This record gives sequence, structure tokens and C-alpha cells, in this order.
Amino acid sequence: MLVTFSCSAYPDITMFGDVAVRLLRLMGHSGIVPGAILAEDVQAALDHLLASIQAEQQLAGPDQSEDEEGEPVVSLSHRALPLIELLEAAAKTKSNVMWDK
Repeated sequence: MLVTFSCSAYPDITMFGDVAVRLLRLMGHSGIVPGAILAEDVQAALDHLLASIQAEQQLAGPDQSEDEEGEPVVSLSHRALPLIELLEAAAKTKSNVMWDK
């Protein structure tokens, strides 16, 4: 499954479903797709996401550069960057954020 995030202030972002649901939960939402955040709630969701990612980084310990198959590991904080930028743009312009399959 792919999940696409959209708002009027930023280009659409598409992520793998498991990563998108995890980020939604870190924002304090249920992780249900489809869904939306009203403009007045975007800043709170962004703050919650940033705090959750920072807390996970502190608990994670040293980063691994490769997984079991020798592929490079992409951290959750790196995967979240496009969504963070979308949320920042939405908060700045007071736009709703939506996501769907």
C-alpha cells in the first residue's frame, strides 16, 4: 500500500504504507487511512511528530549503516523529512492536510 499526503501549500508526498502509518501514529493520530488534520491542528501534529522522532532517536542507540542483506538503512527521521516539510508549509499557510491510499 502507498499513502499520499497532500495540502494546498506543498506538493503531494507518497510513502510506503507502513512508514506512513508509523509517522501518523507518531503525530498522535490513529494511523487510519484515509484521514485529515484540520489547519488549526497541524502545528500540534508537527510538534508531536518532531518530539516523537527525537525520543525514538535517543532510545535507538547507535545507527546501523546496513541491514542483514547489506542494504543501507534509512532512518525514520530521514523518511519523515518530506512529511515534516509538508506539515511546516501547511502550518505556515494554515492549510488542511489530508492523506489517502
